[in-house]
Amino acid sequence: MVDIEDAIVAKLESHGETFEILIDPDVVKLIREGREVDLADHMVIDEIFRNARKGTRPEEKKVQEVFGTIDPTEVAKHIILKGEVQLTTQQRKEMQESKRKRIISEIARNAINPQTGAPHPPARIEAAMEEARVHIDPFKSVESQIEPILKALRPLLPIRFDKVRIAVKLTGDQYGRCYDFITQSGKVVKDEWQSSGNWIGVVELPAGMRDDFLGKLAERTKGDVETKILKGAI
Repeated sequence: MVDIEDAIVAKLESHGETFEILIDPDVVKLIREGREVDLADHMVIDEIFRNARKGTRPEEKKVQEVFGTIDPTEVAKHIILKGEVQLTTQQRKEMQESKRKRIISEIARNAINPQTGAPHPPARIEAAMEEARVHIDPFKSVESQIEPILKALRPLLPIRFDKVRIAVKLTGDQYGRCYDFITQSGKVVKDEWQSSGNWIGVVELPAGMRDDFLGKLAERTKGDVETKILKGAI
């Protein structure tokens, strides 16, 4: 259960009746993103109200009529998906800021400047978003907001989502220390062992990760690695 001081009101008006719940604001975005959540752990109390602040409740038969069930968690999920959420100013600000950081990270991870082929630093993306006055919806998923934001940024910033292919050559010793990192960073689309005992692989990864990948690979191998960025977009 969530403390009442930390809860918000979510409500749905239907059939001339108002139905309200007291819910953890963080779980609202998870439900609206399609995540599986045990709502009973995130409600102040597993009850449906007519007016949550006054503690008045609707008739059970009215709840059944509107929602087809009297199960509080099922009703609560319906209210969250179809109703209104009354965030405080501070709660909305915090949720928007968290979502904004995730969006910036996702764009920086995947985007490049098509004029140079280089990734855009997060600070540059953030500045362009501010200049474009991009609106962040705290309840919509990161994925659903990316394309509209890219559209708003393009007049200010040459930007494109892309992938790169990087050829990597490692000694047998370095292979054991680096392969897990390589496969976690991207997809190995081709690899082979040479007669010399060296491993050569081609790794496909989001373009914005290029510099970070190369830097961390050099760090892990203490510079004992050969890499080449292959031409052509994926």
